[in-house]
Amino acid sequence: MRSTFAGLNTMVRGVFSNQLSLDTVGHNITNASTEGYSRQKVNLAATRGQNVSSLYGQVVVGTGVDSMSIERARNVYADKQYWQETSTQQYYKTTQVNYDKIEAVFDDSDKTGIRHAMDEFYNAWHDLQTNASTASARVAVIEKGNILSDKLKTAGEQLQTQINAQYDDMKTTVDKVNQTTEKIVLLNKNIMQQEATGGTANDLRDQRDLLVDELSKYMNLNVYEDDKGMYSIVSNGISMVGGVNRLTLEMSDPVNNADYGINDYVINIKESGVAFVPQNGALRAQQDTIAEDKAYLDKVANMAGFLLTTFNNMHQQGAGINGTDTNIGTFLTDANGNLMDAAGTSAYTGPAYGLNFYGDDNTVYEWDSTNNCVKATNYQAGTVVRSISAVSSATSTVNIDIKGKVASTDNLKGINIIKALTVNSQISATSGQNLIAARTLSVEEDTTSTGALAGTYSVKPNGTKDGTNAVNIAALINMSKDEAVKYNTAIIKNNGSPVSTKDRSTDKDSLNAYYIAAMSQLGSDAESIKDKESAQEDLITQIVNWRSSTAGVDWNEELTNMITFQKGYSACSRCLTTMDEMLDKLINSTGTVGR
Repeated sequence: MRSTFAGLNTMVRGVFSNQLSLDTVGHNITNASTEGYSRQKVNLAATRGQNVSSLYGQVVVGTGVDSMSIERARNVYADKQYWQETSTQQYYKTTQVNYDKIEAVFDDSDKTGIRHAMDEFYNAWHDLQTNASTASARVAVIEKGNILSDKLKTAGEQLQTQINAQYDDMKTTVDKVNQTTEKIVLLNKNIMQQEATGGTANDLRDQRDLLVDELSKYMNLNVYEDDKGMYSIVSNGISMVGGVNRLTLEMSDPVNNADYGINDYVINIKESGVAFVPQNGALRAQQDTIAEDKAYLDKVANMAGFLLTTFNNMHQQGAGINGTDTNIGTFLTDANGNLMDAAGTSAYTGPAYGLNFYGDDNTVYEWDSTNNCVKATNYQAGTVVRSISAVSSATSTVNIDIKGKVASTDNLKGINIIKALTVNSQISATSGQNLIAARTLSVEEDTTSTGALAGTYSVKPNGTKDGTNAVNIAALINMSKDEAVKYNTAIIKNNGSPVSTKDRSTDKDSLNAYYIAAMSQLGSDAESIKDKESAQEDLITQIVNWRSSTAGVDWNEELTNMITFQKGYSACSRCLTTMDEMLDKLINSTGTVGR
C-alpha cells in the first residue's frame, strides 16, 4: 500500500533536482569565459514507480525525479581533428615566421642588400674597363668589392644567429613539452581517483584536454582513453604519456659543426637515449627551418665560392699597371707580401699577374664539385712563385703557374668560405689599386734592334689603358659557365696542374642569375607557406566553431534553463507546501470522535 507521505518525497526529489540543475547552470555561466571549459548539464531520470491497487488491478505511480550524473558536452571527433590540424597549422606558422626572417636577411628594398652591392660591384668593373689607368676607378673597384664581401659576411652571420635562435627556441619547446606531459600525468591520476567512486571529473577532464591542445602545437599525436579514464598519448609511434607514466625529452650535448660555425643538437628521449623525430608541429618545423637556414647559408657560401674561384681565376689571367712592362717575368712574394724577383734578392719591377682579387694571396682556390667545397691550397708565406711559360707561336695559350711550398690544404664549406672572402691585402694596401688586373696578357712576336721580326714570341701585357680583362671580369658576373669559358685568355696552374674553369659553385648559372634564382625560390616558398598557413587557419576556425557549438556556453540557452529550473524549483516547493497543508488537515483536523 502506498505511503501517506509518499508525495512529500516526490516533491523533495524535484526540489533537489532543480536545485542541482540551477547550480550547474550557475557553474556554466561563471565559466563561460574560461579557456577550455566545456558546458555541463545534469542528466535527470524518473525514479522507479510504485505499484498501487486499482479497480482493474495494479497501476504504477511515479515517485519523482533524480539526478543520474553531471556530464560535460564534448565532441571527441572534433577534438581529434583539432589536435591533428593544430600540429599542421603550427608547422606552417613556425615555418612562415622563419621565412620572414630569411627574407629580412636578403631584403634589398632600401638598396642596402646583396643585390645592390653586386650591381655596384659590376658597375665599378664596367667603369674600370674604360678608365683602366684611373686611380679613382680602381679604388672604386676595391671599395665595392669590400662592400660586397661585407654584405655576404653579414648575411652569413645573420643566418648563423638565426640558426642558434632556432635551437634556443627548440630548447624552450622541449621544456614546454615536458611540463605539459607532466601535468597530463598528474591529471590522469586525479581523474582516475575521482572517478573511481562513479563520478565524472568534468573540470579536470577539461583541464587535461586543454593541455592536450597545447601539446598538439608542438608535435603530431594520437590520444587514447583507457577504461579508467586516463589518456595515453602517442607521437610518431612513441608513447609520450601512458596513464601515470611519461617519457621525457631532452636536448643532446652540443655537436660542433665547423662548416656552419655553430653547435648542432638532437632531441633525445631521456629514458632510452633514442632520437625523437616528430612528424609535425612546431618541433618538426624548428628542425626543418634550421635545415632551411643552412641551405641559404650554403647559397651565400656558393656565391662567395664563385668569387674565390671563378672570379679570382679571371683576375689572375690579367696584369696590373705597376712596374715596367718590359720586365715581365717570374716573381715571388716574400713573407711581408712584397713582390720580389725570382731570386728573391731585389724588388720585382715588372707588372703583377696571377694575383687573387679575393682571399689570401698565398692561397690558390679551386672549386671541388665532387665534395661541393672550395679546395684551398695554402702556401707558406715567402715561397709563392708565379711564372709564365714560354710560348712558341702567336696562337700559343698563356700559361700562368703558381707554385710554392704547401703549408696545408683545406676544404672550405659553408661559413668558412664566406669568412675567406676578403679583398687581397696587397690590393687593399696603399697603392694596391695598381695591382688590379684590368688589362690582359697577349702573345707578341719579338723584334730585333732594327725592328725586324725575330721569330720568337713573348708574353706581354697590353697598354696601361687597356681594360679588356676588366670587361671580361664585369661580364663574368652575368655569364653562364659555358659562356665564361670563352673569355678565358690564359690557363692558371696550381703547382703545374691546370685549375679547372668548368666547375663552379653556382653550377651553370652566372653569379647574378644564381642570386636571382635563389631569391625567386625564397619568395615563392614563402608565399606558398603563407597561403597554406592561411588556409589552415581557416580550417582551424571551422573546427573551433564545431567544438564550440557542442562544448561552448550559450548565454541565451543557460538563461532559459535558469528560468526553467527556477520555475520547477518554485513549483515543487509550492506543491510540497500544498501537500504539507493537506497532511496537516488530515492529521490535526480529522478523526476526532465527538467533535
